Amino acid sequence: MTAPMTAPAPARTRWDWWEDAVIYQVYPRSFADSDGDGCGDLNGIRDRLGHLRELGVDALWISPFYTSPQADGGYDVADYRAVDPVYGTVGDADALITDAHALGLRVIVDVVPNHCSDQHPWFLRALREGAGSPLRSRFHFRPGRGPGGEEPPNDWISLFGGPAWTRTTEPDGTPGEWYLHLFAAQQPDLNWDSTAVQDEFRSILRFWLDLGVDGFRVDVAHGLVKAPGLPDLGRYEQLGLLGETSVPYFDQDGVHEIYRSWRTLLEEYPGQRIAVAEAWTRTLDRTARYVRPGELHQAFNFKFMNAPWDDVRLRELITTSLAAMGTVDAPTTWTLSNHDVIRHATRYAQGDPARGLRRARAAALLMLALPGSAYLYQGEELGLPEVTDIPDEVRRDPAFHRADGGHGMRDGCRVPLPWSGTRAPYGFGPVPGGPSWLPQPPEWADLSVEAQTGDPRSVLELYRSALRLRRTLPALGAGRSVEWLDLAPGVLAFRRDSDQGAVVCAVNTTGAPVRVTDGGLGALLLCSAEPPVTEHPGEVLLAADSTGWWLAG
Repeated sequence: MTAPMTAPAPARTRWDWWEDAVIYQVYPRSFADSDGDGCGDLNGIRDRLGHLRELGVDALWISPFYTSPQADGGYDVADYRAVDPVYGTVGDADALITDAHALGLRVIVDVVPNHCSDQHPWFLRALREGAGSPLRSRFHFRPGRGPGGEEPPNDWISLFGGPAWTRTTEPDGTPGEWYLHLFAAQQPDLNWDSTAVQDEFRSILRFWLDLGVDGFRVDVAHGLVKAPGLPDLGRYEQLGLLGETSVPYFDQDGVHEIYRSWRTLLEEYPGQRIAVAEAWTRTLDRTARYVRPGELHQAFNFKFMNAPWDDVRLRELITTSLAAMGTVDAPTTWTLSNHDVIRHATRYAQGDPARGLRRARAAALLMLALPGSAYLYQGEELGLPEVTDIPDEVRRDPAFHRADGGHGMRDGCRVPLPWSGTRAPYGFGPVPGGPSWLPQPPEWADLSVEAQTGDPRSVLELYRSALRLRRTLPALGAGRSVEWLDLAPGVLAFRRDSDQGAVVCAVNTTGAPVRVTDGGLGALLLCSAEPPVTEHPGEVLLAADSTGWWLAG
């Protein structure tokens, strides 16, 4: 029994590269260290481009490498046109882009427009010049409330804990105005009502486009515009990025005018340069607004990333996601992990690491079979779990320290990658036994790229095989819909068609083997676990927490 999700869309003979691209996120501090200082860098990325080519991705997205005091892992930018010395130079960035292009890899970089560093020249000058300085209009400076202005201007709470406002000290030493920071106090929010801010970021985009980047991941894309008057929220609980209610500092309608301007700029450049929105919104319909014609190209699907391992809920989210993006003829963008969330091998585990790894393998094949674009986070191709026992004294996440450990557990997904060898830092740096900015677990020796290469049972070889098939089979990748198949309770299954054949994907989300008896299964292409047992033609026993791909019979 089958249930088509939507009416078939008109056949398209050509898709733009980004509509089915697999894009690999590089967190530069933790990817590869070329000089032995314990911190990853641009030349380390450059040295490891062959891994990404062999993996089979289409592009890499590099998290911020700009000049920064590193109060929040580089998302506090002091100079948007310079590379922080810990990562290299602009010349190194140029060489990295050139080498990546030579290998057929596109390069996307982060742009951080919601806030900058408190060491940015604009902010330093605004502080130095005091109240009334024209530079203060580029930020959100306000007098405080209450007698003497000792209370913050409104009741907004920082996502890193505590008030979203910090009071300044005026040049004469007296208490002064307050400035807004939705994140760390070292990250003052920029005021996008300022034409100077708008002009500056168009210039920043051009700087990197002229250097050859293929696009931008837009940090906090939903946060640039605040409601007029900065009204009180009216409640005081700590709010996360993925809220279910409207707030006056996220997802305001005014952001879309900014992105229409950016889309016009991007289209001035050859080669289909793109922008992807980190837009945490209340609904997928709100997310779709960021990728309407004339705005941005992609938007992350955080609802899918946070979905439970449940066939009913997954089917509902996939259906809703495809429908929402279909209304604006945009590709759906899928991801399972990133630098801000607990790695999915651990999220899915529910206390059982073996179960978590089975589900992570299965989720990878599910994601890569869905229509649209997929983002991989470095290390997921190795099956890396979250590192949960990092000593407090070496943690770097500002939210961890600000919230007394109650929030800010992002260091566990940022531990440097294991590349080779049996001794830390496992090839992350050039010197055996050398430094690593966060400690790596001893068991990671068995998870290195070297240890997994050539092992057909490894997570790495599963990803390589899946991406190779995705490039080969027209039924995988770009598209707007799936045909759902009702094969068995607990099994999420769908068919994807093309002029050159069809593929069936079936996911057993249960903890026991399930007999799948109806779906027109043909030859098995790939499975995340042991090959399903074929009991009769068209009938297989699908292992617990596993996904299989078949040519449709």
